[in-house]
Amino acid sequence: MSLVVLFNKPFDVLSQFTDKSKRATLANFIDRPGVYVAGRLDRDSEGLLMLTDTPALQHKITHPKFKVSKTYWAQVEGNPSNLTLQPLRDGLVLKDGLTKPAKVSLIEEPDPLWPRHPPIRQRAKIPTQWLEITISEGRNRQIRRMCAAINTPVLRLIRYRIGSWTLDGLAPGEHVIIASK
Repeated sequence: MSLVVLFNKPFDVLSQFTDKSKRATLANFIDRPGVYVAGRLDRDSEGLLMLTDTPALQHKITHPKFKVSKTYWAQVEGNPSNLTLQPLRDGLVLKDGLTKPAKVSLIEEPDPLWPRHPPIRQRAKIPTQWLEITISEGRNRQIRRMCAAINTPVLRLIRYRIGSWTLDGLAPGEHVIIASK
């Protein structure tokens, strides 16, 4: 039996337990020895972060060969059309190679959605749009780089789902401990 911790990582928190610069880390929220992050989130991203005490489960969640899907909500600058988003669906070339095709759809602002602290910088005359993006790989800053490649910068990024686990019912900074087979 594996121990799994589901954590709703707030903005500006590092996906690690220590930091020499004294920035906010997982240790500020989770007091559970022996668990390790399974798939990081950047400091400027929010949402579902999984931790486990089992290296095999950690490997299964993070290694691309297992194709564990991850769903993100991305608030992007502008109002992209389906045509603009098509390269994400087809797979596009980034500096580290061709991405696998993503599932992408235009969505309304997710509900419920907590306010971000600090709020995003939004330009008054440029609209924003929410996207739901599902990928089955996890390259460094992949969603942000994919959106930048189609001139649709990400203003806010929230990971909603990893495999069958979601952040439903978890407020920012909250975590729940579950057992998994």
